[in-house]
Amino acid sequence: MNKQREGSAGDAPSDLARLAAAHGLTQVGRRPGLLEYIGELWTRRSFLWVMASSRSYNRNQNNYLGQLWTVLSPLTLAAVYYLVFGVIVRTDRDIDNFVGFLTIGIFIFLSFAATMQAGATAVTSNINVVRALQFPRAVLPMSVALAEMLMLIPAMAVMVLIVLFTGEPVSWSWLLLPVALAVILMFSSGLAMFAARVVVGARDLRNLIPMAVRLLRYISGVFFLIPAFLPGIFGTILNYQPVAVYLNLVRSIMLEEFPMDPQLWLIAIAWALGFFVIGFVVFWQGEDQYGRD
Repeated sequence: MNKQREGSAGDAPSDLARLAAAHGLTQVGRRPGLLEYIGELWTRRSFLWVMASSRSYNRNQNNYLGQLWTVLSPLTLAAVYYLVFGVIVRTDRDIDNFVGFLTIGIFIFLSFAATMQAGATAVTSNINVVRALQFPRAVLPMSVALAEMLMLIPAMAVMVLIVLFTGEPVSWSWLLLPVALAVILMFSSGLAMFAARVVVGARDLRNLIPMAVRLLRYISGVFFLIPAFLPGIFGTILNYQPVAVYLNLVRSIMLEEFPMDPQLWLIAIAWALGFFVIGFVVFWQGEDQYGRD
């Protein structure tokens, strides 16, 4: 008799599990299958958009000039960089339109840097939301990348005006600028997801993110032409690392002295697809760990 009771008690959890499954209920905090995860993320696309747009709008709300800082911040930094690298150090070797070259480099790189730094802490800085709500956690780093792109758009309008002011003629290639930004957004999303997963696994690594951003600033050709200063295999490697590729891509669209290169587009798309897929899969693999520490 006691054995029968023990057997009935032991079957209770499995009966409850079958009952929950029959009614479409799932375990909280479990990691869904990859295709299921993609489906859940698609159904939360409006949530992703609201998070991204709110983040981009709230960034400068507490400042006196408000959203103007979205444009003033990169403009100010571009002016400082021009003074240092265009007037004092003179890194304008082999560049005719150095103002346009530098402006594009600063505006695009700042977006990368902000995405990398905010994306790395996208989960840890929203830990209360992660613990309170059930949603695909990839929304968090992806919303960071989208928010930074939304903030880049008005700055891009100013960048176009600066390029025009420096004497660049309007070209059909300028129509490719939105396509380039879409490719950059894909790469940035993958980068943010990968960085977020790494930081969740080892919190101390977030202290290395500013150092990595600083290193990328100096090896990506933001304020100098890499082949002009680093000829040979080392310069080639740096010139085809992803951040440098995207800076060169936008410059080839906007500046006449940098011809459009189909190979550059292929490399840019390959980097974007590779980083997005790897970042997404790596982040998904840790889905059942977020918010448990």
